[in-house]
Amino acid sequence: MTIDQTGAVLVSRAGIRAGDADFHRIAQDGWSGWVRDQLAMGPEDAPSVRDALKSAKLKIEYETEDGIKGMKEDRHLTSLAKPIAKLWHLGDWDKKIAWEERIRPSREIVAATIMRATLSPAQLRETVTDFWRDHFSVNSEADEDVAIALPAYDQDVLRLHAFGNFRELLEAVAKSTSMLSYLNNGTSRASPANENYARELLELHTLGAGAYLNAQYDRWREVPGALNGAPAGYIDQDVYETARAFTGWTYADGQDIAEGVTLPRTGEFAYAESWHDPYQKRILADEIDAHTAPMADGQRALDLVAFHPATAHNIARKLCLRFISDNPSPELVKMVAAVFAEHAKSKDQIAKTVEGVFMSDAFKDATPRLQRPLFLFASVQRSAGVFLPPDLEHFYGLSNMGQRLYSWHTPAGHPIQSGYWQSPGLIVRRWRSMMDVWQKVMVQSAQQEWPSAEAFANYWGNKMGVAETAINRAKVLLHKEFGDEARKITFNSDDRWASAQALSLLSASTEYQTV
Repeated sequence: MTIDQTGAVLVSRAGIRAGDADFHRIAQDGWSGWVRDQLAMGPEDAPSVRDALKSAKLKIEYETEDGIKGMKEDRHLTSLAKPIAKLWHLGDWDKKIAWEERIRPSREIVAATIMRATLSPAQLRETVTDFWRDHFSVNSEADEDVAIALPAYDQDVLRLHAFGNFRELLEAVAKSTSMLSYLNNGTSRASPANENYARELLELHTLGAGAYLNAQYDRWREVPGALNGAPAGYIDQDVYETARAFTGWTYADGQDIAEGVTLPRTGEFAYAESWHDPYQKRILADEIDAHTAPMADGQRALDLVAFHPATAHNIARKLCLRFISDNPSPELVKMVAAVFAEHAKSKDQIAKTVEGVFMSDAFKDATPRLQRPLFLFASVQRSAGVFLPPDLEHFYGLSNMGQRLYSWHTPAGHPIQSGYWQSPGLIVRRWRSMMDVWQKVMVQSAQQEWPSAEAFANYWGNKMGVAETAINRAKVLLHKEFGDEARKITFNSDDRWASAQALSLLSASTEYQTV
């Protein structure tokens, strides 16, 4: 395998699709140089991406109903640059606002996510942000508060901290309005506290389900290591106590929090001390005194879970599952977890951990697996050298292929192992969705004419990096459609359907679908 071929495989596995700049960097400084370059890229959009987001428009449409005037227009992505306080009026139920207007911020973030995956040179940030998007999953369709606050969650929490420090990311998530709303901590008060966020914090966000030991132990003292201040895992008592620690962490939505005290309607994080349970707590065998400083209980809880060895193992294992294998070796997970723990106080802890994953021999030798639909969609555009403007049909196409951006139905996020994406139903939907995508791509392709079916199949097959057998299948399909006579193939209305079928056949090849 040549350097370029090796680079293409590794870049596709870690990011989206390799381009000329990627090949040049790998040829010059090797795979490690490319990874370091990617990890050094900040959360700010590249100028070209920023310009594309600024000029992009997304349709909004709804009928006249209940005194609300109908709307049908292509509108700029106006929510992306607005702070949450400037959007919060959309959730005011005293005003007549169409549902499409209320959830518009979440629509725009999904559009921006697709655009960034397609256009951004910071490919690792896109794939790692996608990892955190599932790890800290929220469903924007569950509540309008989640949807309205989504731009802040996506850009100021997940994307900003994607390569940063996990403890800082964890607190940013805990304070985010989208998560406070989705897992109900925004309404949690003492006696009794709402346990939803606390349970997911322990089970999904940090220690992991494997560290849940309630089936074996029902008292904290019984958990191995607890009496020495180092419990091996957590039980329901830890969930209850953690929930108490986060009472009072809410967001300002005009609610009364004490006699004569009303929060403003800004949607921003707020602490309601009158809602907080101030009494003594015990979390993971650590005793927290009564009447600590404001928010100190929750801060201590975040410290305890972020720095627990089970958290390092859980995050390391999920990264290996996401980027390497459905069955990562214990040695590999242990190595990645050690990097995560070693840099626990570092500003670039996650970047160091991700680097450990991508520089491992296991990553380089990994068996190819299906690309997720978001990155498959982006790869088609990159392969063709075109960009498809935002369209609600793209959202539905990704959902049809099994990926519901910011609208997965459980806090666990999309299944991380490949079995879900390989189900027969989703595979068929992939092929059908690719047909729709390729027809749109063809309209914008720079090259519009080829002298023969062979020239067409060879051009696109080589551009997409598929095997000769896949190219030959495309030729057979085209010959069946057009006959054996030599004729030009153009992206006009007469040839478009058959051409799209051939391109879909090429993109359905194992080489293109897997990374």
